[in-house]
Amino acid sequence: MNVPAFVRSALLGGATVLVLSCGDRSPLGVNARAPTIQGDLLDSLVQTAQQSAGLLRCSPIAADSVTQTIGPAGGALVVGGQTLSVPPGALSDSVSITAVAPSDTLNRVVFQPEGLTFQQPASLTMSYANCSAISAAKRIAYLNASGSILEYLPSVDDPSAQAVTANLSHFSDYAIAW
Repeated sequence: MNVPAFVRSALLGGATVLVLSCGDRSPLGVNARAPTIQGDLLDSLVQTAQQSAGLLRCSPIAADSVTQTIGPAGGALVVGGQTLSVPPGALSDSVSITAVAPSDTLNRVVFQPEGLTFQQPASLTMSYANCSAISAAKRIAYLNASGSILEYLPSVDDPSAQAVTANLSHFSDYAIAW
């Protein structure tokens, strides 16, 4: 049987491709673990960016710290432009409350004693007068110890006052987000 030359060439080319495709597909000199490390690093960076993407960037202001005793009659505490308002009846006993507003690129406040809960919600009003102009509505975010957002609190943004207010049921770390 006489097979035309172009058919023989096509069959020979196909066989060559098949033989060459049976080898190791990884590039020479690349550690097999490297893509996984890069993938893990990329996943970590993406997660960090997603968690911090909503935090409003601000010009640092001077650090401030205030300790005040608030009891069953309620009261207010002001620290670094942030105001905690505790209504009457929110606390059954007098509590020494410490609020720290660190000098940071975030307007945030850390309350102590951590985990203190209120019988009625307290309100936190945070100023964003020193922050980047973002047209999106601002809100208060509940942060974990590493500064990642755990939850956005239902908030009321007052653009004319450049402040946002949310109700708190417990103490933790809070920051302004968009």
